[in-house]
Amino acid sequence: MQQPWAAQPLDTGAIAVALSRDPEDATLTASRALLGVVARSVSEVLELVTLPQFRILVVIASSGPLRMSDIGKRVGATPSTLSRMIDRLESGGWVRREHSPDSRREILIHLTAHGEQVVAHVTERRRREIAEILDQLKPDDRVAVGRAFALFAAAAGEPLPEDVIVLGI
Repeated sequence: MQQPWAAQPLDTGAIAVALSRDPEDATLTASRALLGVVARSVSEVLELVTLPQFRILVVIASSGPLRMSDIGKRVGATPSTLSRMIDRLESGGWVRREHSPDSRREILIHLTAHGEQVVAHVTERRRREIAEILDQLKPDDRVAVGRAFALFAAAAGEPLPEDVIVLGI
């Protein structure tokens, strides 16, 4: 399928100059493009879980098993709302509760194999579409986009992937 962004060659220099004058506008513009990618990648899953529930699955997938309070902080949910969402995810087979090995009072929320599979599927679908978009750019521009998004994600508090080594540069 021909994607809409692949139809015309990009004048990345002119685009970069126009958008770099206002970082907020540039970020809003990029967020609209990314929202389209996200919407397409999760469309199948939203028949099974809600978007907030899927966000919980992603948070657990990126961080490993978490306490309810930690999940609540990460997704901005109140304890009662979070508890209901976890109940639904557990009854759907996406997550499971287990006692912490460090404290029998502490309950950790784990992804099940089914939960891991759905997050991996959506992530791969999203990764493919992002790669198609980035392929429209020159190599130096791809690096610049990657750097800018890494900085943005860090500023937003998103955890780094496990295989990234921070060198303090």
